[in-house]
Amino acid sequence: METPQISIVIPAYNESGRISLTLEKIINYFRASNAAFEIIVVDDGSVDGTADVARSVCDRLSFPVKIIADRPNRGKGCAVKTGMLAANGEYVLFTDADLSTPIEEFAGMKKEIDGGCDIVIGSRALKDSLIALRQPFYREWMGKIFNLFMRLIVGLNYRDTQCGFKLFNRRAATGVFGDMLTSNFAFDVEALLIAQRRGFKIKELPVKWLNSPVSRVHILRDSFAMFSRLLALRRLYHP
Repeated sequence: METPQISIVIPAYNESGRISLTLEKIINYFRASNAAFEIIVVDDGSVDGTADVARSVCDRLSFPVKIIADRPNRGKGCAVKTGMLAANGEYVLFTDADLSTPIEEFAGMKKEIDGGCDIVIGSRALKDSLIALRQPFYREWMGKIFNLFMRLIVGLNYRDTQCGFKLFNRRAATGVFGDMLTSNFAFDVEALLIAQRRGFKIKELPVKWLNSPVSRVHILRDSFAMFSRLLALRRLYHP
């Protein structure tokens, strides 16, 4: 297999029902572009056969998907970090296993990297963002409240830090995730804090987004953990 130009990292926890279609879409998209690419699935302690489903897609489509089995479940932040540091491409994308942001949005992000950005983050909250299928109202409001507290507590000036579709150049991927400590769903915030501290150029880009009806974020437990982590990140990065 030739050295990949593009790495796609997919953190996955109990995604046996969605990972097959996601892998098919990604493989077909990048094959059509004739780009050299790799896909890294980080199976974060799944108990539903996620890794086996990913392997079967790999065999059926004759594409060597790299599967990293992480045991036990350690959290999305750990899974993304593991995949990003294992990537070999000059462009390193991480995307959620449900592909709520269509893989076609990669093209616009790549243009921004080629234009001098180090990191491009997908956003559901900008003027030109296209929300084709919305979340339940209570999840939208929780996202808005989290963003408000995130701005107040750690001072990041982004409208949407939590969209699971972000593209890094190789230098930024290594520089950011080599130092990241957050294991839960607040990892995006720490990644951006590290990137900002290191002087990487970051752009927030509107994307298309379709809500998946199955969410891995527990509305109470994970929200409390994320807010607690914001306070810890303030102590770490704004002593």
